[in-house]
Amino acid sequence: MSTTIRSKMIRTIASLGLCFTLTVSGTFVVHAKTASAATAAAKQTAKADKIITLGKKYLGVKYRLGAPSGSTSVFDCSSFTQYIFGKYGVELPRVSSQQALKGKTVAKANLKKGDLVFFKSSNSSKIGHVAVYIGSNKILHTYGKPGVTVTSLSASYWKSHYKTAKRVL
Repeated sequence: MSTTIRSKMIRTIASLGLCFTLTVSGTFVVHAKTASAATAAAKQTAKADKIITLGKKYLGVKYRLGAPSGSTSVFDCSSFTQYIFGKYGVELPRVSSQQALKGKTVAKANLKKGDLVFFKSSNSSKIGHVAVYIGSNKILHTYGKPGVTVTSLSASYWKSHYKTAKRVL
């Protein structure tokens, strides 16, 4: 076999080996990233479920505007979200308008359990209320006479006053 043919064969084999190695290693990297993203999503869902479960323990607790941080005998909307998220290491400011500055904006169609949902006040376009999205088009929050409650996001008042949502988990 001539030296030229042998050199071409060696280069071809080396090229094929390199292509195979790059393909296999690239596949492992893609699978590792996918697995990592799946793990992160599972952790986010687990934390959201814990926050929601804790929040539901306070169903019926009375609403009081300006309720103090850390109190569990009364809540207002933002002290409620601050408290239940804080118990799982998510620090939120005391008022809803400041909470709305945290996290990543989420489209209404892409809401996930644990997202904060914000509503404008009746008399302005400013944020005046916060709730926790709990799935199935429902929110966990506190306001007025019912106190801590679960409400449909499709209820006319909440539907018409929806402003934005943030993912803080």
